[in-house]
Amino acid sequence: MIHESLFQRACKVLPGGVNSPVRAFNGVGGTPVYVDSGKGPMIHTCDGRTLLDFCCSWGAMILGHAHDEVVAAITAQAAKGTTFGINTEGEVRLAEQLCARVPGAERIRLVNSGTEAVMTALRIARGVTGRRRIIKFDGCYHGHTDCMLVSAGSGLLTGGVLSSLGVSRHVADDIFVAPYNDVAAVNEIIRTYGHEVAAIIVEPVAGNMGLVSPEPHFLEKLRHMADRCGALLIMDEVIDGFRFALSSYSKLAGIKPDLITLGKVIGGGLPLAAVGGQSVFMDQLAPIGKIYQAGTLSGNPLAVAAGLKTLEILEREDPYPRMAALGDALSERVNTFTREQGIPIRCAQYKGVFTLFATPDPVRNLADAKRSDTALYARLFHAMLDRGYYLPPSQFEIGFISAAHTEEQVMGFAQALTDACGDILVR
Repeated sequence: MIHESLFQRACKVLPGGVNSPVRAFNGVGGTPVYVDSGKGPMIHTCDGRTLLDFCCSWGAMILGHAHDEVVAAITAQAAKGTTFGINTEGEVRLAEQLCARVPGAERIRLVNSGTEAVMTALRIARGVTGRRRIIKFDGCYHGHTDCMLVSAGSGLLTGGVLSSLGVSRHVADDIFVAPYNDVAAVNEIIRTYGHEVAAIIVEPVAGNMGLVSPEPHFLEKLRHMADRCGALLIMDEVIDGFRFALSSYSKLAGIKPDLITLGKVIGGGLPLAAVGGQSVFMDQLAPIGKIYQAGTLSGNPLAVAAGLKTLEILEREDPYPRMAALGDALSERVNTFTREQGIPIRCAQYKGVFTLFATPDPVRNLADAKRSDTALYARLFHAMLDRGYYLPPSQFEIGFISAAHTEEQVMGFAQALTDACGDILVR
């Protein structure tokens, strides 16, 4: 088949045959899918299949693929020039939009990826506090900078353990890793090392151990603890920002972070991210401050055009209530069926995002998520792929409902899920 041939070719020129590890299907087995095109909620593969997409480029395609107006905006900008390495009006307009919509974002620095945004936010935090240590949460993903490739160690106060070769040991010593939703663990770290902590960084709605929502007052208490020890609170909203409303999740939660990272949605499907925050911190960045950050393609005109048009459409059409309603209906349908049939699968859901955990128990942190039956999830993934639905090829990721998905499509997906669960149970 075409996709098998493509993967064989890819393995000869790309490490593991891919440019991002999850695409290799190591979490579910089988040969990766290759996409030729997409339109709305559908993708068309190189071997001629049409699939209903619930990956949506990991959340970036909130309007669906190849939205006519977004494509037109990109095309119009491309005709005028793709990049200049010089200031443009578009990047000013996009920064103005973000500052106006995100509380606490008095200044914005546009960058090219979520990884770069987090790297910059951490550098700002260390630069303004004069401290070096960071508190993060096990299971939250903040990109692949060295200091964020650290997971929980043997004890809260011993620093983390390296999650990748090539990262210096001293980097892990600067990172404390607490269980998500565990306020007591953060308190313990701060009690001993609070005077050394530059920042607490968190995904407010975690999306990289599967979907895990914050428990009541968790984020609020992080805000208080950061204030108490003089650290900055960084909300990593690369996934969450503009996903649930035309603003940040922080605004919905009533929390004002010191720094915030954004991505995915704000780039309209092109590589664009941002770090924002209070001017007292952001103005420490070069060229007016002593914290250095730069990028040739930062504020790239094509990505800015796509982002501006996406935000314009989101404001005009307000698809958020409908996406949330579809998510509610999906989870209710699936969870009712699996509960009644005794099938160990649970749909965790918040508004328009979801994870099908292969465990019947609620998941509140990474330890809970790891109890999932990953082999069962792999069977479910392929059963759904055979039925024409594309899910994230990993148990520990989230699915997305876009503004382009219809009620009929989502309910058809729910029916196919219950059918697949039933078939797997019989086997």
